[in-house]
Amino acid sequence: MENKKLCLALFSGSLDKLTAAGVILGGAAADDMEVDIFVLMQGARAFKKEIGDDTDKLAMAENADLKEEFIESLKKLKVKSWIEFFKEAKELTNVRIHICGLAGKIWGGEKLEDFVDLADDICGIGEYITSAQEADVHLFI
Repeated sequence: MENKKLCLALFSGSLDKLTAAGVILGGAAADDMEVDIFVLMQGARAFKKEIGDDTDKLAMAENADLKEEFIESLKKLKVKSWIEFFKEAKELTNVRIHICGLAGKIWGGEKLEDFVDLADDICGIGEYITSAQEADVHLFI
């Protein structure tokens, strides 16, 4: 049986949504799904090397006043960071992370080396559209 495919459009670069994407990615990896992640707009900022897993530099999607409570709850529950979820999933299954070329440029990233080591390439929006059309599951976060 052919592996199912997940296409994840990661528009948000907020800590809460990156963490949610990491949890979903972990579930997809556990189900041995092939995963294409397209990092769009604010998501590209979070993938910049100087931002990455620095929670001080990541916003919350909503309720910014809850950020410290959210971070403390993650620590108390020993929840992995979003980057750790992504790394682990890449070790378990076929996960490819694509940075949108325009989004990267908006945040000052023009080369793959400008982004965390998780990123596989920089691409155009056409690749995202094709992947979304071919996926068994398509999510937009």
